[in-house]
Amino acid sequence: MLPLPATVRPFAFSEKQIWVFIISLLTLLQFSALQVPILEPDGALYAGIAKTMVLKHDYLNLYADGHEWLDKPHFPFWMAALSFQLFGFHTWSYKLPAILFLLMGAWYTYRFAFSLYGSTTARWAVCILLTAEHIVISNNDVRAEPYLTGLIIAAVYHFYRSVVQRWHYHLIAAALFTACAIMTKGIFALVPIGAAIGGHLLFAGQWKQIFQWQWIVALALIALFILPELFALYQQFDLHPEKIVFGSTGVSGLRFFFWDSQFGRFMNTGPIKGAGDPFFFFHTLLWAFLPWPVMLYAAVIIFFRKWKQQSEYYCLCGAMATFVLFSLSRFQLPHYLNIIFPFFAILTAQYILSLHTGKGLRFFRTTQYTIIILLAVAGVVIDLLYKPVMGYAWLVPIAALIVLYMLLHYWLDRSTKEAVFYRTVAMSILLNLYVNTILYPDMMQYQSGSEAARYANATIPGTPVTLFQNNSYAFEYYLNAPVPRADTAAEGVMFTTPEGLVSLQQQGYSYTLLRRFPNFYVSKLDLPFVRKATRTSALGEKMLVRVKKVSP
Repeated sequence: MLPLPATVRPFAFSEKQIWVFIISLLTLLQFSALQVPILEPDGALYAGIAKTMVLKHDYLNLYADGHEWLDKPHFPFWMAALSFQLFGFHTWSYKLPAILFLLMGAWYTYRFAFSLYGSTTARWAVCILLTAEHIVISNNDVRAEPYLTGLIIAAVYHFYRSVVQRWHYHLIAAALFTACAIMTKGIFALVPIGAAIGGHLLFAGQWKQIFQWQWIVALALIALFILPELFALYQQFDLHPEKIVFGSTGVSGLRFFFWDSQFGRFMNTGPIKGAGDPFFFFHTLLWAFLPWPVMLYAAVIIFFRKWKQQSEYYCLCGAMATFVLFSLSRFQLPHYLNIIFPFFAILTAQYILSLHTGKGLRFFRTTQYTIIILLAVAGVVIDLLYKPVMGYAWLVPIAALIVLYMLLHYWLDRSTKEAVFYRTVAMSILLNLYVNTILYPDMMQYQSGSEAARYANATIPGTPVTLFQNNSYAFEYYLNAPVPRADTAAEGVMFTTPEGLVSLQQQGYSYTLLRRFPNFYVSKLDLPFVRKATRTSALGEKMLVRVKKVSP
């Protein structure tokens, strides 16, 4: 038999068929975070709030730290509580609804991009969204952003359809998704939605559409749909001005929802303050949107250079208005950007697919292959520094590596744009599979709260454990028993710190050490912790002790 010519591949699959395979791996990648314990502080705090809802059978009042809690709206807690009701209190049952909302966002990203630019852009936009590094990280450190990411792009899509086709159910769906977004993060959620729709109508010369009656109907529907949130806040706070919140009485939940939580943070006048840097999100994007940040910046630059030639302004207006608002705000966190990643993904996919000349394609190939190499080197360096105990988890990324190598080596011509794109996606899948199946699970042994709760559940099941001069939201969530808080010593089992042990003795109590637990906030990684050689110096310590009163 004569050998095959070098240009002939033994398999012939279309780009769409390859995408179906890749998207299934990307979906599995998102779900691989289900087995990683919930990270402290915020993720475990939110899980504990939803757990308290279910245990108290109280879905209106929010409690944390043993007292009234006023910070985030109710929707994510309602979704987590519903999952707890159905499946019980587990790591995966807390994360599951958030990941489902994120995947809903991927589906709406596909539908929106398909409507604007066609099927190929839609497919590539979904790949870009689900490989964006902070999207994957947020499936481990689950807060409000996965919900918000799905809700905002869904609202924009249905508003877009209501303008194009005037189908009434699209307007209702858009208002419902918008209301849920508001009940997730506050009225700030109107900014990316309103900027996307209003910005396009304005810059596309369709400004008369802004004054159509349907927007009044939409606002009325949104106001109707957020009534559960307003009622809950009014019931818990406005009806009880005697409650002490933020160290004061007379705190209005409705005022906090409409003003202090949003504009108060933006202008740094509310009870929760920050210190912002106007360039924070510019450099945050360089890692948060990996492996696509260079393509994104190039896409935005080209978009502005060809401003008058653009066919749509939804994505840029929705993303940039939100990005600028974030940058001007004094309260900034990296995960805030996630909610505009669907817009960024569509912009980036459209830009990459527009590259047809030799120079543009060389820029794309050079940039992405450089990033692929840097990501591979970064993964190896992290592994050598951290030195995780792999067990059998290493089989997962190794198996994925073999499959992806077969796919991308034999099924794609290495010189094409598709080959570069899918090899970039493959590297993201491999790196994040390593993070989710090996690195994070190993790191979580240093989250003392979840480890201590697991130990207590196994050795002293059902025994209440007091947090004594100590705070651990993960311990509260994972312990299958009551967790009171105390600054004054009493007999019983306590989870405390070395300083707490000194205080116990000063108050006339003795203790029996049950177990020591190394402690580190895994959500706030630093080099001393990542390096195995210096890890011990970066660790704190917490203890589970049984306390008795010393006889006089």
